[in-house]
Amino acid sequence: MALQISATNPEHPALLLELPWHLPLEEWPEEVLVPLPRGISRHVVRYARAGDEVIAVKELAQRPALREYELLRDLDRLGIPAVDPLAVVTGRADDAGDALESVLVTRHLGGSMPYRSMFETTMRPATMHRLMDALAVLLVRLHLAGFAWGDCSLSNTLFRRDAGAYAAYLVDAETGDLHPQLSTGQREYDLDLARVNISGELLDLEASGALHPSVDAIEFGMEICGRYGELWEELTRVSVYPAGKYQYIERRIRRLNELGFDVAEMQIEHSANGDTVTFVPKVVDAGHHQRQLLRLTGLDAEENQARRLLNDLESWMATQDDYAPGDPLAARPEVLAHRWVRDVFRPTVRAVPLELRGSMDPAEIYHELLEHRWYLSEHAQHDIGLDTAVEDYIEKILPKARETLEPTVPE
Repeated sequence: MALQISATNPEHPALLLELPWHLPLEEWPEEVLVPLPRGISRHVVRYARAGDEVIAVKELAQRPALREYELLRDLDRLGIPAVDPLAVVTGRADDAGDALESVLVTRHLGGSMPYRSMFETTMRPATMHRLMDALAVLLVRLHLAGFAWGDCSLSNTLFRRDAGAYAAYLVDAETGDLHPQLSTGQREYDLDLARVNISGELLDLEASGALHPSVDAIEFGMEICGRYGELWEELTRVSVYPAGKYQYIERRIRRLNELGFDVAEMQIEHSANGDTVTFVPKVVDAGHHQRQLLRLTGLDAEENQARRLLNDLESWMATQDDYAPGDPLAARPEVLAHRWVRDVFRPTVRAVPLELRGSMDPAEIYHELLEHRWYLSEHAQHDIGLDTAVEDYIEKILPKARETLEPTVPE
C-alpha cells in the first residue's frame, strides 16, 4: 500500500513528506528531531520539525491511529484543552518493502511539560496541589462535554504555566469515547482510574527518590477525587432560593464565572405555592475569562492568565479620563482595551529580553511582572510602578529563574 497522509490542513502533507517515513521512529536521524522532554508512553514518540512546525509523532497501529485522530478533532471542535491533531500517516514501509506502523502527528504544545520533567527537581507539595487542581478541571471539562477518557493519568497529560497555577491538556485520547452525556458510573470509573494511576505514578517517583519526603502518594491519588467532586458539585448542583431573591441566582452565576465557566442556558422553576425558586444551570462552556479577554483585546491566554490580565485592564481603565461606564459619549471598553494593549501590555512584555524569557508566553511574563510589582510595592509600602518592577525583575529575578525554566525549542 502506498504512503498516505490524511491531514487537517492542505499545507501539512507537503511539509510532512520531507520526513523519513521509511524508517521506524526509533531510527530517525538526529537532524530531523527536536530535543524536547518526553513523558512515558506505551508507544514510541518523537518530536520532529516539519517546516516551521514542531510536531509530536506517535507510532501505533492504523485503526487506533485513525480513531485517536478523529477523537482529538472532536475535542478541538468542543474547545477541550488537548493536543492539536495534524495528520495520520498510513501505508509506511521500509526500504525492503516491509510494512511499518502508522503514525499520529500532533502539534507540539509550546511551553508545556510532561510531569516527569517537572519532577527532575523535587517539587514542593503546594505545586503538586496545583497540578491536581489543573487535572481535576480538565477531567470535569471532559465529562461535561460527554468524553469518557478511559485512562486519566499524569502521563497522559501535559501542563503549562497559568498565572501561578497550571493548565492541563489531554495528550492521549486512544482509550476515550465521546457520548451525548456521561452516566454517573462512567464518570466514577474515570475518576477511579485517575486515582489508581496517579498513586502508581507517584509511588514510582518515590522509588526513584524524586518525590518530596512529605508527600504521601496514596493521599495525593485520593486528592483528585475530592477536588473533582467539589468542582463537579459546584458546576451542576440544583439550587433552591426564596421567591423574589433573584440576586442569589446572579451570585451563583457570578461564582461559576469566577471558576472560569459560563452558563449556556438555565432552567428556573417556581414551586407550586410560589415560595421558592429552583435554579438549574447548564454549564457546558469553560474559558469565560479567556473569551472575554480575546473579545476585548485580541489576546489569547490561559484562563487564569486571562483573569489576571482583565483585572489589570480594569484597574488601568479606571485611571483614564475618557472612562465613564454608562456614558454614551465615553470611550467604548474595546477602544480602551486596545489602547491598554498598545501602551501598557506590549511595551512591558517587550522590555523583557527574548533570551531571558525561556518558554514563557507574553501573558505569563506579564503576570510574573504584576506579581513582582505587587511584592516590591508591599515591601516599599507604596506602588513602585510597573517600569521599576520590570527593571528589578530583569536584573534580579530572571537570571536566577533561568536555570529552572523548561527548555525552549531550538531555532
